[in-house]
Amino acid sequence: MTDLDQRISDVLREHAEGETDVHRLLRESRARGRRRQLRRRATTGTALALVGVLGFVGVTGTDLAGLAGRGPWTAASPAGAAPVPPRADGVPGAAQRPALVGTDPQVLHFSVDPAKGRYLGWGVQGRQVELVRFDAGGGRAVTVEVSGSAAFARNGIEGWQVTAPPPATFDGSVQRVALGSGSYGYVTWWRPAAGLYARASMRGGSVAALTGALAAVRWDEPRRCAAPLRLTSLPAGASIGSCSVDVTAFPSSLTVQLTVSREPATMWVQLLYGAQISGGRAESNRTVGGRPAYLYPAGTKLELLGIPKAHVTADLGPAWTDGYLKDKPTFTEADMATVLAGAQVAKELTDPKTWK
Repeated sequence: MTDLDQRISDVLREHAEGETDVHRLLRESRARGRRRQLRRRATTGTALALVGVLGFVGVTGTDLAGLAGRGPWTAASPAGAAPVPPRADGVPGAAQRPALVGTDPQVLHFSVDPAKGRYLGWGVQGRQVELVRFDAGGGRAVTVEVSGSAAFARNGIEGWQVTAPPPATFDGSVQRVALGSGSYGYVTWWRPAAGLYARASMRGGSVAALTGALAAVRWDEPRRCAAPLRLTSLPAGASIGSCSVDVTAFPSSLTVQLTVSREPATMWVQLLYGAQISGGRAESNRTVGGRPAYLYPAGTKLELLGIPKAHVTADLGPAWTDGYLKDKPTFTEADMATVLAGAQVAKELTDPKTWK
C-alpha cells in the first residue's frame, strides 16, 4: 500500500459503523489507475505533446551528487522528538550493494540524517522499492524512493493525479508538475550510484527546497524498518512481504502496516494508534494466544483486543471473499489467529526505544 491508500483505509476503518471492504475500494481505484496507464502507453506520442499544455517545466542542470551543504533550508525542530529508525549494523548501504535494495522487508538500505530532516515515515515495499518521507524544514514532506531497477519509476507518485506524468530522466533534472486546481509539485530522478535509481517528489515548494532537502539523504547508512509491532509467528510457508510505518503526526498517532505473503495470497496486519481513541471493542468472540479477539462478521478480519488506544488487526481483504483467488490456496481464519497470537506490541507505543 502507498501512504495514500493507508490514510483512506484508516479513515474508513475509524469512522465506519460496520465493517468496510477497504481493500475492494483500493483495488477498484488501482484498477482504474492501471487502465489509465494502458491508455498512456498506447498514446506515447500524444502524451509528449501534452507536456506544454499540462505545465511540465524541466529545470535541468541540477547536480544532486554535490548538494551537501547547499540549498536554503533549515531543519525544523518538532515539538516532540520524532522516531528515527535504528541503524542496521553490519548491513551494506544502497550505494555499496544496490541489488539488495528492497529485498529484505526489515531493512532500509538508505536513510536520512536526523540532524537535517525529521522522519515522517519509512517502508520497504513489495516491489523491491524502499521509501522514506521526511521534512527537511518548511513543513513540506519530501518522499524519496529508491530501487535497484529503473522500472519502479513507472509507478505513480503518491497523491499526484496527473494524466501524463513527466518521463523519468535519471539525469538529475527537476521538473515542475501541474497537479490540478492550481496546485503543483516537483519531481526529480537520479542515480546516486551505479546500479541505483532514485526518485524524489514534493508537493509545492520550489526547486531549491527539493534539491536542498536531498542533502539530508545518506546512501551508506542502512537502518531497520523498526516498528512498535512485531510478528513472531507466521503460517506455514508464509513470509513478511513489506513493512510501512507512518509517524507524520507522532506522538498523537501512528500507523504500522505489515503484509504477510504466501503466493498468491496476502494478509494485511495493521496497528493503528491514536491518542484520541477512547477505548477499544468490548466484546470478543474469539481467543487468540490466550488473549481476547474479535472476528468480524464477514470472517475476513480478526482484531486483537485489549491494547489501549490502538487497534491491531489481520485482514484478508477482498481476494478471500470475491473469488479473486478462486481454486487457489488462500489464508484462513486459523492463519490470522496464528499471526495475531505471535504479535508483539510495544508496551509504550510512543516510546521508540521500546520498538523492535
